[in-house]
Amino acid sequence: MIRLLVADDEPMFRSGVRAILATDPGIEIVAEAADGREAVELAQRHRPDVALLDIRMPKLDGLAAAREIRRGTPQIAVLMLTTFGEDDYISGALAAGAAGFLLKSGDPRELPAGVRAAAEGAAFLSPRVARRVIAHLGGDQLGRVTEARARVLQLSGREREVLALIGAGLSNQEIGERLFLGAGTVKTHVSSILTRLGLRNRVQAAILAYEAGLSGGAGDGSPPPPQ
Repeated sequence: MIRLLVADDEPMFRSGVRAILATDPGIEIVAEAADGREAVELAQRHRPDVALLDIRMPKLDGLAAAREIRRGTPQIAVLMLTTFGEDDYISGALAAGAAGFLLKSGDPRELPAGVRAAAEGAAFLSPRVARRVIAHLGGDQLGRVTEARARVLQLSGREREVLALIGAGLSNQEIGERLFLGAGTVKTHVSSILTRLGLRNRVQAAILAYEAGLSGGAGDGSPPPPQ
């Protein structure tokens, strides 16, 4: 059972989240917060597996709440709720240690998928959010794609396969099942990818995979040639 904290200052939105997740018997909402300060307090009290935080909330915004939650209870994965008008918060959310982004107006099916991915240690970026993240990062789009593909060439063929699945939002267990690898082997590959590419977390790895076109993202969709 995945234990979830939902924090949003709109009661109707929280009701919508409850309704969507009521169809998933593997996810339980253990607490709801109407502001960022309450979210931090409830996270410390209930110790959920995942905290779903709206970026803009009263008393304490989602970014500050994410930082406090991650600092006090680093085992809690944080998912950020965003809208198309809040791109300026993206860099801050990444720095705060967010495990992924969900778009408030996105496909409802992404909600349980995102919660499950975060709980299993994976990064979750829906395609529309990923495009906004990359656009916000700035720079020449073609240049970013070229750079990303060049960086990916540092990896072995197997590591590129793992990176592509990280970009698709799969957990270590799911990657292992897809590639017929043991959990320890997948973990070793993930650690090697992060180290060799100078990445801090799986979200950065997912963004790079998207830019390089490994996960159907900003590139042309074809993987870089083998070494």
